[in-house]
Amino acid sequence: MILPLLFFIASAAFSAPTALSSVQTESLNTPETLGVYVRQYFADKPVLANIAWCESRMRHLDKDGNIFRGQVNSQDIGVMQINTHYHEATATQMGIDIHSLAGNLEYAEYLYDTEGTKPWNSSGACWKKLAK
Repeated sequence: MILPLLFFIASAAFSAPTALSSVQTESLNTPETLGVYVRQYFADKPVLANIAWCESRMRHLDKDGNIFRGQVNSQDIGVMQINTHYHEATATQMGIDIHSLAGNLEYAEYLYDTEGTKPWNSSGACWKKLAK
């Protein structure tokens, strides 16, 4: 398991992330490895990686393997803490599963492209500090 993880991390450093296999998804269960992936995924939009850190501490799943939910609002899910109440219907219409890691990141990028950082204003004090 270590060798595929190292290969995945090394290859992520040199190419844009693509669809995730189940082995790769399992390898991303720690904040450290997920952090590498998220920072590479958002290499052209680093503020989104900072947002991921502030919103979820780079966790997509909890310790039991369930989707990570917000402590203040349990409708906020995943590494990007996408709110299901406001965004799940739109994401579903777009063919995006915000419960999956790939879908959570993809929809976050869509949100950023359409609304900027507004959806994550509540954690702004944290991610603005990281940007400096």
